[in-house]
Amino acid sequence: MKHQKIKIFKRLWITFGICFILWIVISFQTKGVDEAILQSNSSIQVINTENIISFTPKKSYQKVFIFYPGAMVAADAYAPLCRKIAENGYKSIIIKMPWRQPSYGYNIPKEIDLFKDSTKQYILAGHSKGGMMAAQFVYENPTLIDKLILLGTSHPRDFDLSQSSIPIMKISGSNDGLADTKSVNRNKPKLPITTKYVLIKGGNHSQFGYYGSQLGDDKASINREEQQKIILNSILSFIKM
Repeated sequence: MKHQKIKIFKRLWITFGICFILWIVISFQTKGVDEAILQSNSSIQVINTENIISFTPKKSYQKVFIFYPGAMVAADAYAPLCRKIAENGYKSIIIKMPWRQPSYGYNIPKEIDLFKDSTKQYILAGHSKGGMMAAQFVYENPTLIDKLILLGTSHPRDFDLSQSSIPIMKISGSNDGLADTKSVNRNKPKLPITTKYVLIKGGNHSQFGYYGSQLGDDKASINREEQQKIILNSILSFIKM
């Protein structure tokens, strides 16, 4: 009888594990991104390779925006935001992380020589774990990046960027269950006193991109389009500074 109960428990545990993994895979899939966003047109050239998705204005540009996705999130979940940044006159590049893990791919911009044109300014941004690794990249390469933007992350936490000389902006959501306001405020001493903070009232974690709900996140009280508009306008204002 005891042996039978153990077998039943194991089967239930395996079933639960499989269902949980499937739920995670489904929830992190890209959601609501029109196919046209990933296609070139008369003003934007789109290149989709093994390492990047890039949106390049066909007019001349001086600034390059590089984006690190959150852990487990598909790169094209951030395509609507990055395409709009390109439509405003800046080259925009999403880095595709190996196994969708920013900790494995945060050095890709150096590996593929994205910084070879010294006449350009480079803005590095990242969401969630991607934000953590964007901060890590700046910590390790202080002369390569001109501006840093952190979205939906409480990092840096384990290292100090307070003496960084580059402009930094952190964008948070008041309903973010994974990078809550308390955690963001607790780590403020790790960033320069000049850091610009933007709090999106009603915004949550998953609406920083276009994908499903995320375990541990809180429900947003604004819709994704409204949150994305605030993110875009904040980034554009910061880039123009």
